Amino acid sequence: MRVIRTIRVLGAALGAFIGLGLSVAGTALFTDVPYAGFILAAWTVAWLVVGFAVLPYLTIVPATWLISRVQDLSTAEFVAAILGLFIGLLLGLLLGLPLAQIPGGLGTWLPLGISLFMGLGMMGLTVAKRMDLIAAAEGAGLVRRPAPETAVREGEPRIVVDTSVLIDGRIADIVDSGFIYGTLLVPRFVLEELQHIADSSDALRRNRGRRGLEILARMQREARTPVEVVEDEAPGIAEVDAKLVELAKRRSRVVLTNDFNLNRVAELQGVRVMNINSLANAVKPAVLPGEELRVRVIQEGKEPGQGVGFLDDGTMVVVEGGARLIDSDVEVNVTRVLQTVAGRMIFAQPHLS
Repeated sequence: MRVIRTIRVLGAALGAFIGLGLSVAGTALFTDVPYAGFILAAWTVAWLVVGFAVLPYLTIVPATWLISRVQDLSTAEFVAAILGLFIGLLLGLLLGLPLAQIPGGLGTWLPLGISLFMGLGMMGLTVAKRMDLIAAAEGAGLVRRPAPETAVREGEPRIVVDTSVLIDGRIADIVDSGFIYGTLLVPRFVLEELQHIADSSDALRRNRGRRGLEILARMQREARTPVEVVEDEAPGIAEVDAKLVELAKRRSRVVLTNDFNLNRVAELQGVRVMNINSLANAVKPAVLPGEELRVRVIQEGKEPGQGVGFLDDGTMVVVEGGARLIDSDVEVNVTRVLQTVAGRMIFAQPHLS
């Protein structure tokens, strides 16, 4: 580095001057010595080499080490070290004033030693006890601890979660994909309803409730979106759906649900609804009239002669005249697409060869 080279050159010059100064200080060092000129030159060169080699270790190396140590300190440690050093030097000054009255060299060096000892000692003590000092300052109201990075930021969405979403189970994969931004709020009464379902005597309801509890535990443990169980209640309201809408009004006016009735009630009261079924329908591939599909007819439809099949994404395909083609893979032409609240339905005719 250029700085180190410059320091080495300055060290060489300083070493040469020190060597020459020592040789002529007081009585000449090499007076009446054979080959005095040669010895003086060697002496000067030796000091030049010493200055060239040693000065960086007296300046750059300690300064670099000190800077790196300071950079490794946290802000709290740095502030504590500065305050401790200041307090220690102040105490050293107060103790050194009477000691300075001692005659002789002791009166000169003892106050300096006391100040150095007190400054470094107090600096070490304040750094070691910085957490206790910060806690004491917080208790006295002198400082305020910054909010942790994981805390919910001001204005970040807070989405109230319905029981149907947890039972459904797809929410965990959606959260893992990163499509939901904000904090998911699970009210205590929703958790109690989920536990009641898990304790049901009906095997199907019991399994659905247990799956909901497992999904919630997985989201709290692994998901990138924070999940918070809140104790908020709605006094005077008995129904869970009404409680959810009331809680959403007090929070960020967003409800996450699969319940059609809750969806409509929340929208009528000005609460935004995030419906997973609507999301699933939105991401299904678009099918237009006139396109050809291949579908397996598995059952009869509601109308006479109709057959029903399903695409890979679960979309129902009603095949006109498909009742006679049950358990067969059929090429069909799409005639129309109907979007309903329960999902999308495709009507088609068997392909004429």
